[in-house]
Amino acid sequence: MRLTEPQRAIIKQTLLKHFGAASEVRLFGSRVDDNARGGDIDLYIEPEIQRADDIVEAKLNALVELHRQLGEQKIDLVINRKQGINLPIYQVAKETGVLL
Repeated sequence: MRLTEPQRAIIKQTLLKHFGAASEVRLFGSRVDDNARGGDIDLYIEPEIQRADDIVEAKLNALVELHRQLGEQKIDLVINRKQGINLPIYQVAKETGVLL
């Protein structure tokens, strides 16, 4: 995993703060591969909160906070409310992702 322990802690703490303490957070994509280079930070979230308006607000606030703490880098949040469409990216993120 190409994130430092402090980066992992910041990401987990920030996302749980905004999406709810019972949320599931996974890192997936190229940052999971120790041999890869570069790449954005791809994060999969199954949020505790479920209202669409609350999720949009949480996403915006979490991204602002993450950029403030981690610096300007590309961060993608994939959010699965489990009440909508089951997209293929959800399965890929769950199968290949690492729980934070």
